[in-house]
Amino acid sequence: MCETGDEQVVKPVVSLYPAASSSLLCVASRMVPPRVRFSWKRQKDNGPAEDVPSAGDEQLELREPGRAASILLLGQPEDGPYKYSCSVQHEGGRVEARTRAELPAPAASCPPSRRAAEPAAVQQEAELVPVDPVQSRYQVKLLCLLYTALIVKSLVYCCGLSLLRSLRDQGPSAADYSRPH
Repeated sequence: MCETGDEQVVKPVVSLYPAASSSLLCVASRMVPPRVRFSWKRQKDNGPAEDVPSAGDEQLELREPGRAASILLLGQPEDGPYKYSCSVQHEGGRVEARTRAELPAPAASCPPSRRAAEPAAVQQEAELVPVDPVQSRYQVKLLCLLYTALIVKSLVYCCGLSLLRSLRDQGPSAADYSRPH
C-alpha cells in the first residue's frame, strides 16, 4: 500500500477463472484507485510466454465500483493447448494472476453414427454440432439489431398513438368554425 496525495494506492487482487469452454474471466478487485489495464498472455507447453494475438480472440471489459473484469473469448487454437495468464497494470504496479487456465485443443469431430434402433430424440441429440464462435457472435449482433428495431417500432407506434389522441382531444380547430355552412 502506497500513498499518493490524499489517496492510498491499494494493489488489486487478481483472479483468473475458466468461464466456459471458450472463454476466460480475469477479475481485479479491491483496488484504489479503480483504474486498471488488462493484458493477456499465453504459453504453449514450456515455451516462452507471448501476447495473445488479437486476430482470433476478442476481449471484453466490464467495470463497476470496486472491481473490473476482462473476458477473453478464445478462437480455435491453431496448434495444441495453451496456458493463459492475465496481468493487471495498476498505479500500485503490475499484478499477475497466480492461477493459469489451460484450455485443451479441440478434439477431432467425427460424424455421429446412427442406429436404426435408437429413438428419434436420441438421434437428434447425436446430431448436435458445436457452434462456431464467430458465427455465434454474428448471431448475437443480429439479435441485438432485431431487438433495437423492435424497440424503435414500439416507440414510433406509441408516439403516433399519442399524437392521434392529442389531436382528437383538441376537438375541432378554429379553422373549422370559419368555413361557411
